[in-house]
Amino acid sequence: MGDPPVTVVGIGADGWAGLAEPSRDALRDAEVLLGGPRQLDLLPADVVAGERRPWPSPLVPALPGILDELTGRRVAVLASGDPMFFGIGATLARITGPERLRVLPHPSSVALACARLGWGSEHVRVLSVVGRPLDALRRALAPGARLIVLSAGAGSPAGIAALLTGAGWGRSPLTVLERLGAADERIVAGTAAGWRGGADPLNVVAVECVPDDGLRPLGETPGLPDDAYSHDGQLTKRDVRAVTLARLAPRAGELLWDVGAGSGSIGIEWMRAHPACRAIAVEPRPDRAERVARNAATLGVPGLQVVTGRAPEALADLPEPDVIFVGGGLTRDGVFDACLRALRRRGRLVANAVTVQTEALLAAAHAEHGGELVRVQVALAEPIGRAAGGSGFHGWRPSMPVTIWTYEKGDEP
Repeated sequence: MGDPPVTVVGIGADGWAGLAEPSRDALRDAEVLLGGPRQLDLLPADVVAGERRPWPSPLVPALPGILDELTGRRVAVLASGDPMFFGIGATLARITGPERLRVLPHPSSVALACARLGWGSEHVRVLSVVGRPLDALRRALAPGARLIVLSAGAGSPAGIAALLTGAGWGRSPLTVLERLGAADERIVAGTAAGWRGGADPLNVVAVECVPDDGLRPLGETPGLPDDAYSHDGQLTKRDVRAVTLARLAPRAGELLWDVGAGSGSIGIEWMRAHPACRAIAVEPRPDRAERVARNAATLGVPGLQVVTGRAPEALADLPEPDVIFVGGGLTRDGVFDACLRALRRRGRLVANAVTVQTEALLAAAHAEHGGELVRVQVALAEPIGRAAGGSGFHGWRPSMPVTIWTYEKGDEP
């Protein structure tokens, strides 16, 4: 016979009383019970006799050793609500393999919150600030959006309210739902700007996004306004950026290297394309690298990794990229070859050139490796004088042309 499965039991704030009989049976039968102290305290000692072990901290690195030690024993793991929804169940499945798990879910706090608020869950975006920066919420802010935020503790509602207010969303209705499902459940409603209360550590926060008067919310597609970024002039301009992102073609889960990041706009908009997109920005100047990190936080993708260093040396120990964008430093010895070597099979490389020297390098690369070469130039209408009658005249002021090389690597190493 094989080892008994690890049973993961979802439990709510109502504790033992809220559990279905299969979950109760699993807990009664367990030799070892793993969970947080609060969860373990919800189990009646006269009914559940197994050995109780609270989780260590940090938890995830310790899990493989704990499970190896308990091989052959009947183990039950307690999880808040639905174990497979931002819960320990998904982590255990990655470590043990799903075939070793038996999962007995309970309604999640999100399901209970939607039920209390009358919100259709299919129209709600769920985010978590448990072990994640608050700035990640900024990406989800849009007029009319409904968000449910899984809190990290008693201080999360105040932190969320402050972030919303500072970002120009202070009018947004904010509801804090505490101890959902328990006899002493409590719901407190207000606005982000008016939030002054404390909160129970066990809470979720619901937000209906309403922009303040005068706020210009950002769009969803690449090509954010240039003034969305702090920069010193080293910025891929809006229209060229939109074309570049289209050629980079972000896909969920892919990793981008943004080499010569400048203000970070390409890596930032790559990550804004999908929550699973990842990016590493490589920038040699420390002041610009710090600016990249600030821009990433302001625009809702604080997970952007910033490496301060000069290519190609700074690329040596980075994880293998799916896609590379080179916006600066391409003429430096070794950069082009290092990028081609690092790119995985079937990976994509996009490089932009403004100078004649870099353009010549891209033309040579196109001749040797193929791909696609295109030149983009944008002209903006600007005032050039005034007619006698007071009406203004405008003329087209062209920007510098940008040459873009797009290349997909074959199956060669």
